[in-house]
Amino acid sequence: MPCHTTTAFLAFASISAAAGAGAADLTITVEGVASADGRVMVALYNSAGTFRGKPYLARMTPASAGAVTLELKELPAGDYAFAVYHDANGNGKLDLNALGMPVEDYAFSNNAMGNRGAPAYEDARFQVPAGGAAVNVNLR
Repeated sequence: MPCHTTTAFLAFASISAAAGAGAADLTITVEGVASADGRVMVALYNSAGTFRGKPYLARMTPASAGAVTLELKELPAGDYAFAVYHDANGNGKLDLNALGMPVEDYAFSNNAMGNRGAPAYEDARFQVPAGGAAVNVNLR
């Protein structure tokens, strides 16, 4: 049985962007990137109802050992949560072991941790005010 972490990342199979109507920008710095291989994938969610499904917005950037920064522009101000992983082999998916546990580094906003899967939306939720926000997360 796949873990909830797997479900949170299924949306990365087809990266798509939703155009926002607001003026808030979000800068996400992902720390602990093990190598420059592959890319770093981020899925942004705007509600608890979608947190383990289709993201509001998804982006990727080439990996860089140490840290990478992604900028999400023109977001409506409000509450969000995100999931991120280092697709080190560039195959477009979060690789799992035989037990369904991730073998590639991943994290959730607020560095929230779940119990045998993705954390609750409330644990990963943060606010993006009209002026924008900058957040950091550490891969594990």
